[in-house]
Amino acid sequence: MTILTHITLGTTDLERAKTFYDHVLEPLGYARLLGVSGRICGWGIGAAQFMVGYPRNGEPATASNGFTIGLAAPSRAAVAEFHRRAIELGATDEGAPGPRPFAPDAYAAYIRDPDGNKIAVSCRSPQ
Repeated sequence: MTILTHITLGTTDLERAKTFYDHVLEPLGYARLLGVSGRICGWGIGAAQFMVGYPRNGEPATASNGFTIGLAAPSRAAVAEFHRRAIELGATDEGAPGPRPFAPDAYAAYIRDPDGNKIAVSCRSPQ
């Protein structure tokens, strides 16, 4: 059982965010499953658990310092493809795909999306 029901990131441009996340989340097997009145969208597998939208309080969206969202990938190839697509669409590289010391067989990549949110994608399977 997961301890989270969902994660929501703020955006300054929902159309840009939809294009970005539709493309980079596809290698992970995530699909856009939710869109609510031009304010928020959600992706996932079976249920929307990764959300991107305009802040409800009407204030500008900002990225939180020290906050990272970690998404699961089905393979090392999916990690690399996510990273490649993200950089192609204007994300900032925060750590190229490669082994990580935080767990046995950990393989991850880090980016900052066009709004500055830090996203990690990882898998824990051997090559």
